[in-house]
Amino acid sequence: MLEFMKNKILIPSLVIIALGVFFSFKYVGSKEKPAVEEEQKTILQTVMGILEQGHYSPRAIDDSFSRSIFDKTMENLDYDKKLFTKKDYENLRSKYRDNIDDEIKNNSLEFFDEVNNLFVQRVSDAEKLYPELLKFPFKFDENDSIQLDGKKLDFVESQSQMKERWKKSLKYRVLSKYIDLKKAEDAKVKDSVNYTAKSFAVLEKEARESIQNIQTRYFKRLKKLNDNDRFSLFINSITATEDPHTDYLPPKDQKRFEEMMSGSFIGIGASLQQQEDGKIKINAIITGSPSWKQGKLKAEDVIEKVAQGDQAPVDVEGMDLEDVVEIIRGKAGTEVRLSVKHADGTNEIIPIIRGEVELEDVFAKSAIIEDNGKKIGYIYLPEFYSNFNGITGRRSGEDVQKEVEKLKAEKVDGIVLDLRNNGGGSLSDVVDMAGIFVGKGPVVQVQSSGNQSITLKSKTDAVYSGPLAIMINGGSASASEILAAAMQDYGRAVIVGSNSFGKGTVQKIIPLDQFVNNSVRDQIISALNKAKGGDANFDGIGFLKLTIQKFYRIDGGSTQMKGVVPDINLPDAYAFLDLGEKKDPAALPWDKIMSVPYTNWIAKPNLVSLKKASEQRVAQNETFKMIQETGKKLKDQKDNNVISLNLQKFEEKLKESDDLSQRMDKLDSMGAPLKVVNLKTDLSKINLDEASKTKNEDWLKALKKDVYLNEVSSILNDWINGVHKVTLEK
Repeated sequence: MLEFMKNKILIPSLVIIALGVFFSFKYVGSKEKPAVEEEQKTILQTVMGILEQGHYSPRAIDDSFSRSIFDKTMENLDYDKKLFTKKDYENLRSKYRDNIDDEIKNNSLEFFDEVNNLFVQRVSDAEKLYPELLKFPFKFDENDSIQLDGKKLDFVESQSQMKERWKKSLKYRVLSKYIDLKKAEDAKVKDSVNYTAKSFAVLEKEARESIQNIQTRYFKRLKKLNDNDRFSLFINSITATEDPHTDYLPPKDQKRFEEMMSGSFIGIGASLQQQEDGKIKINAIITGSPSWKQGKLKAEDVIEKVAQGDQAPVDVEGMDLEDVVEIIRGKAGTEVRLSVKHADGTNEIIPIIRGEVELEDVFAKSAIIEDNGKKIGYIYLPEFYSNFNGITGRRSGEDVQKEVEKLKAEKVDGIVLDLRNNGGGSLSDVVDMAGIFVGKGPVVQVQSSGNQSITLKSKTDAVYSGPLAIMINGGSASASEILAAAMQDYGRAVIVGSNSFGKGTVQKIIPLDQFVNNSVRDQIISALNKAKGGDANFDGIGFLKLTIQKFYRIDGGSTQMKGVVPDINLPDAYAFLDLGEKKDPAALPWDKIMSVPYTNWIAKPNLVSLKKASEQRVAQNETFKMIQETGKKLKDQKDNNVISLNLQKFEEKLKESDDLSQRMDKLDSMGAPLKVVNLKTDLSKINLDEASKTKNEDWLKALKKDVYLNEVSSILNDWINGVHKVTLEK
């Protein structure tokens, strides 16, 4: 996720000047109307110029760079190797794998043009295969199998081999669907003695028909992609060669990115789901949203038509979900009319005024754990959200401080901050958040290219000084790692969980428009809108999310690649898998710079004693033993992705997984659940409606069964109760 500070961390001025000089002689004064190829060349050269002049550590444009782009493009276009033949691949490889760097320097798109045209043709060829293959029943008593890891497959030699690969793929999907249908039938038989189960032949046919519908929609989406969409994929093959977090964002993706980071968007606040028959169904209504306030739209409603105000409605049945969402959304204050069929069969036209929708699930929230006579405050933070385009939106730093203050008012004895699976976000909010717990002082070092470093410091006094635990895992990245690392360096908190992701780089969003002549820019925008059928409203040519800096701990070490190693490690089902930043060959390396002066927290927990006590509990915990067993099975599954297409063997494999899940569920019910309650100040909001009540009940239920949270609560209890003495530093 994005790591930069609005109005604080910027591209150094020298880089901006260099970029301006680089582009000034290339595009200013261009008056000829560029064709589609010229528009794409403009975007390519603009992106390449920014990469060369602004990236933290730009790669040399050489044969190695070319090979990386080629391999990434082919993988992105045909990961499962169900489109290109070996002849296709070898032809492209011999002509372009070592020459894309030369094309870039010569402003040529020969490779993209050829692979793009070939891709369109091969999609058309493949589209003819699946209807024929799904006409006839599959036999599931044979000993055939399928390899699901595309990287372990080779390209096929002939069209007959291509047909066989598609046959196995479709057979696997039909088999999986058949199992689901069979389970549903078995449940009906169990619930009713008079129910006659459908035969194998009937269920197999229903499974094939379902997969046929899914495949039809899949190819419809593939064919909807235009040259500009595939060109964006090619550009991202280039940016991914620089590092895993530098991306080209077309205009539509930039808007989605900002919504994700802010936790809000303009719309009606209904979660949509596409059914297998193509119908668009309401999955849930977001509390407080325009739909919720209007009151008539309900979960399970099917949207049949959408109209903009009093304009003619558009029939949306069979449309892609993404397209339906696009026409339902719009500017704040405008009206959209939904023609829906309710669950009871009645029809209604529902007018809704679009407005801001806040995704409550991304915002910080808290609860209280009552454990052995102590009150432990729990704060859940799924991401470091912020409103980067204004000052009115919510900020994670401010929200976490509010939760801390609410917990202090409830007189908690300690606090847990849960950063598990928090992929990062706003760096400024990390700095502010650190100040809540350590007060004024350095939090993180940020280094630009040329080894220019600055230290970001919190500027407010500490709000909370009691025992603190921070939970992390392999999904904790970037901003999460900054906060955990700072608290670890200060000795302010005990870090618990598993090794974090290892993303130690800073990105900034850069609009491409500022580097392109206005007339050229307008022509590109016109072409983009035209490619979308004239119904789009793009106002820019795209953006580059560019890696411009690396961040370092205050002790000088980087979290890049290595991540944050917890003080107390807990078993993790994913610990045996090769995950995190280190798995990407384009990732920037780990290094270290000078530390900055900082003062250790006056009362550091005795980590040796706390760790020893935790290890003793974990060793006796059956759930943790099961988690370790699951981790080994996941590793085996990842290493061996060959799946049998024999029904008996397939069911035996599924039974192993089901048995493991049932054992986990049984262990959850056997263990002493945590007592978790809401804060009194939150009850009025929680009891706003039945949906909010249900969502809250599900959240509390999950927390009560969370074996990791249970152990962290025990660790804090050891600290709070003085079972283990603390070491004092002057």
